[in-house]
Amino acid sequence: MSGSGPKFVWVNGEVLPADAPHLPVTDRGFQLGDGIFETLRAKGGRCTELPEHVARLRRSAAGLAFELPQNVDAVLADGIARLLAAEGLDGPGADASVRITVSRGVWASRGLLPPRDVHLVPTIVVQAWPVEPPPAGHLEHGIALVASRIRRDPQNPIVTLKTTSRADYVYARIEARAAGADDALFLTTAGHLSESTTANVFLVRTAPDGVLELATPALDCAILPGTTRSWLLRWAASAGLRPFEGLLTPDELATADEAFLSSSVAGVLPVTRFNGHPIGAGVPGPWARRARADREAVFGRG
Repeated sequence: MSGSGPKFVWVNGEVLPADAPHLPVTDRGFQLGDGIFETLRAKGGRCTELPEHVARLRRSAAGLAFELPQNVDAVLADGIARLLAAEGLDGPGADASVRITVSRGVWASRGLLPPRDVHLVPTIVVQAWPVEPPPAGHLEHGIALVASRIRRDPQNPIVTLKTTSRADYVYARIEARAAGADDALFLTTAGHLSESTTANVFLVRTAPDGVLELATPALDCAILPGTTRSWLLRWAASAGLRPFEGLLTPDELATADEAFLSSSVAGVLPVTRFNGHPIGAGVPGPWARRARADREAVFGRG
């Protein structure tokens, strides 16, 4: 561990040194990526939308057919609080990124199938890092996206679960780096917009009836239903934008007035280039700036 990294980690109820061994090699999360995770923001020691993240964690666990403790919400709230205190990230000015990782647990035998008649105890881990501000260029100039060669299949039940199997996402980020972009955008097998490697995508456009819309791919476009995505759809109506969820094409993104990404920790980040071409005026627009400011205010309220 570097000196600037986390000093502690919470594992199965204990706060432990971050550089100590924590998991047996037979943990299915390590062996098979048989696990799930959530990432959220905690400012001043207060978690933003923890119940929503726990609900999605439960949904992901159910999708992989393993059980979380009945009191997992209380367990996680206590674990996060203890870890933030240990890291000194619970003070008034603290701003932390919190990751919850849960694997199916330890099973020494080989094979993909978990045991049918043996109850495995899930491994639950909480980690925390100080939130680093985005690079100045991301806010001043916006970020660049490229379309990944990996296609998302809306019929695949795994795509809506937040699993620890991230090879597709790693590959897509490598694609983006090779293209000189900041992130990669997945398309569906039918060629519609899906999501980026870590965020949902939004665009601001004028609809055929002349109404200004905040548009985002529908849930059946192989996306993860992000908590910030849900917040933005509620925010849009109050801000004077008509929310729209549906099928969107790469051409619609390319010709939008503005675009941005949304995630739980980074918040709202403007997108100003797609596949090497500018979106709108090629600079962060007023709606992206307003959405980011309003979302950051939510983090401050916990």
